[in-house]
Amino acid sequence: MRHAIRPTGGNVVGIVPPARPPATDGQGPRHVRGGAAPSRAGVLGEVRGHLAGGGGALLVGPTGIGKSTLVSALADEYAAAGHRVFACCPAETERHLPFLGLIDLVAQGADEVVERLPEPERRALRSALLLHDVPIGERDLLCLRLAVLHALRLLCADRPGLVLVDDAQWLDKPTGELLAFVARRAGRLSPPLRMVASVRASFGDPRGTGGQWREAAGLCPAPVLTVKVPPMSAAELAALLADRFGRSWPRAQLARIHRVSDGNPFFAVELARSVVESGAWEEGGPRSGGWEERGRRSGGWEEHGPRGGALPIPQSLSVLIQKRVGALPRGTRETLLMASAASRPSVELLRRAGGADLAEAERHGIVDVTAGGQIRFTHPLLSAVIYAEAEAVERKAAHAALSQAVRDPVERALHLAKLTSGRDRRIAGTLEDAAAVARRRGGLSTAAHLGELAAEHTPESERDAEVGRRLRAAEDAVAAGDYALARRLAHLVLETTARPADRVRAWMVVMDSSGQALAEVEEVFPRAMEDAQGEPALLAPLHYRLSWRAWMVLGSAEAALEHARRSAELAAVAGDRVTELLALTKQANIEFFLGRPDAEQTLRRALADPQEPQVMWHHNGPIYLKHRHHLLHDRLDEARAELRTLIYGVRQRGVVESLCLSQFCMSQVEIHRGRCRQALSLARQSLDLAEDSGLSQGPSWYALALAEAAGGDLDRALAAAEQALQHSESDGDLLFLPRALHAEAQVRLQFGDAAGAVRILDRVRRMENGQGLGDPAVRRWHADLADALAGVGRTREAVDVLAEARAQASRLGRRGVLAVLERSSALVRAAEGDLDVALDGLVRAAEQLQALPYRLEEGRAWLELGTLRARMGEAGEARADLLRARTVFARAQARPWLNRVQADLRALDDGGPGRGEPGGRLAGADPLAVLTDIERKVAVLVAEGATNREIASRLFLSVKTVEAALTRTFRKLGVRSRVDVARVAVSGR
Repeated sequence: MRHAIRPTGGNVVGIVPPARPPATDGQGPRHVRGGAAPSRAGVLGEVRGHLAGGGGALLVGPTGIGKSTLVSALADEYAAAGHRVFACCPAETERHLPFLGLIDLVAQGADEVVERLPEPERRALRSALLLHDVPIGERDLLCLRLAVLHALRLLCADRPGLVLVDDAQWLDKPTGELLAFVARRAGRLSPPLRMVASVRASFGDPRGTGGQWREAAGLCPAPVLTVKVPPMSAAELAALLADRFGRSWPRAQLARIHRVSDGNPFFAVELARSVVESGAWEEGGPRSGGWEERGRRSGGWEEHGPRGGALPIPQSLSVLIQKRVGALPRGTRETLLMASAASRPSVELLRRAGGADLAEAERHGIVDVTAGGQIRFTHPLLSAVIYAEAEAVERKAAHAALSQAVRDPVERALHLAKLTSGRDRRIAGTLEDAAAVARRRGGLSTAAHLGELAAEHTPESERDAEVGRRLRAAEDAVAAGDYALARRLAHLVLETTARPADRVRAWMVVMDSSGQALAEVEEVFPRAMEDAQGEPALLAPLHYRLSWRAWMVLGSAEAALEHARRSAELAAVAGDRVTELLALTKQANIEFFLGRPDAEQTLRRALADPQEPQVMWHHNGPIYLKHRHHLLHDRLDEARAELRTLIYGVRQRGVVESLCLSQFCMSQVEIHRGRCRQALSLARQSLDLAEDSGLSQGPSWYALALAEAAGGDLDRALAAAEQALQHSESDGDLLFLPRALHAEAQVRLQFGDAAGAVRILDRVRRMENGQGLGDPAVRRWHADLADALAGVGRTREAVDVLAEARAQASRLGRRGVLAVLERSSALVRAAEGDLDVALDGLVRAAEQLQALPYRLEEGRAWLELGTLRARMGEAGEARADLLRARTVFARAQARPWLNRVQADLRALDDGGPGRGEPGGRLAGADPLAVLTDIERKVAVLVAEGATNREIASRLFLSVKTVEAALTRTFRKLGVRSRVDVARVAVSGR
């Protein structure tokens, strides 16, 4: 047993950190940054929201899913918020001990109230709590029920109460009857008593459709919310295992643990422990150390079945499952083994393989059979244990039967490989052919595994064939995103061959498998160049990769351009059209970044025939760059059409990274077009794919930050931007780092943190200008920097930033950028106090953006125009402009921007146009609302009597900046002296 009456505060160790519970007045739950990961937070939020409106909640889930952790989190949250928490966790061995649950619930608090109860109730309660030895008779049961209800009412008279029963299926029957009695009357208590119970669904019945959960629902007051606790997400599981074992886990291993455990945290921890104890754990990922160290490690343990070796199943789980399976007939167990060994088990396949009927296994909840005859294990761990615990001879028999029954060449090859332990030319050829079939189908992960098996079965006398098969498998692994496997295979090649061409291919696998983290394989480049021995065919792809290194690691676009040009020239000499197209695309991309006029011509060369299919559907190919070219010229529909075609092609025959980055780019296009919901969906898909495949996550987090800032939640947007920054810095990716910083700055601007945005965007400007940025349409941070500078009073710097960007945009014909710069220029003039000039500028900006496809930018222009007109006392015109902005943002489902417009409209409706107030302020509004952040701070310090020099010292500004801010403050407030400023500031407090 645990937890009687919980004291306020306290800690419950678990995967869900404490968060603030909702108010008890019926309001919804509050978003808490830094709380639990989405699925767990979703459960807690749903329960909190329901409890706030009254009633009870029932958490349902299988063993180990995390119900107890959620219950403990609720206990801590509500105790910390001042609730009196009553909690117990009965055990199976104690379910026949009467009133033990009641003792754990109320024993510690009974001393406070027992003497205040009427004598019959007091006697009955003391007897149930074993405070004296008089047994409870039949006549005392009603008194006991009334006593418990009365005691709870007294204990919760000064603060609300929460009853928590964990593992309610083991609660003793007398206590259960008492709680059911209380539950039916809990709503009449003042304040009402809230109750939450958790109950275990049977293993193999994770949906909670059976067992004793219906009885447990009676422990909660109506209405009862039943919540099925979901499995952990991969991200939650990664955090849990890192915390539990004090180490980061390779993504490939995490993916396998997540898949086999089905997200069950208890099973996942046990599987992870077995990996550590077996010595199969590896430090994975591109940032764990040098390439040689990583290459020597194996890919860790593989899951069971034909795709890998035996899974080290811990005994704690194996015994649990074998107990269930062992009760089945022998024929059923043999058929289940065949089902666990098959890639896609079905009734028809098992019938052809000589299997028995699985009706008995279905009745025991081990498998489900769909209407189409497909067989699915109710939990992946069942399949894993059945396969892992079978004898070797039994597994071979299953694979032999399946190899004769399957009709797919890839599956047949997988089963044949399991039947042959040594080197065999025929088996190796069969596996190689099957890998080619898998590759044509787009199953690159399967192709990589089959290629590895083909190399292992190749006779030692055919060393060149073995190396070739291993290299092709490594390249397939890179395309599939299995970087640990790719590096391991490349290292084996480097250890076994001296041929320059093979060695250079292996080096390139090491480079390509590092993702964005090229800085981690810095030592590889000179060794690869040495092995190339001056051969154009080998140097061309190396110079292409050196171009990426120069830009991403060294931060030099000029050096990257030279390597790209050299690569294209060498590839043309060698007749390597694939590398030539990639190099030309890279060259055009850099030329666009630098603002070079010859970029258009280079892109046309890259798009010219003949094309290569593997380049057409690649994220570094000319089709991908073509959509970005459309964006430079404000052709959003064309950009979207190119990306849709690209995504379709990539799904058919491309690589994982290309799909991930195509989704990332499509998300940004949808933001520009004002389709925020679609942008959020695409950004999340991109991030899921990056996490699942072990790709660098910086771009996907960046996309999610922009999408959340446009159409989601600003807290989540800031958290995503911080993740993008962390990943980019960890990867040493100087190419993407400025974009991650810009995303954070954009969110901070939306929060009103102009000073924080300036600090970040100053760094972005230094980095981008240092790299040679010459086209403001490639990196659109200039207007945001100017807005932030104006917000902190550095208007002269803002003017300079805008002038430089405007000159570049005008030279290159970037209409969309010029329209946004027009809006920003108007805001700078408004910050300087030239409201009429600012008004004209915002009108022009709104009209220009209305004619362009950037819907969110248009909405922002109407918003700023309405805000300015409100400041100038033009309430009618302000309302019209704000309504226009609201229409744009509502259609775009741009929630953060819509919330801001709604707030401005409410302020306008509440105040109306000011009469006789300085600066045309709205009546009842904050008199300092017309000031920027820095001007407001200056005004407040003036009101406190500080001198300009003292203000400059406290705000870390120059005296001239303070004087300029004070001058603008005089103009905006319509006052003439520091005394007037102090009077206005004090009136606003």
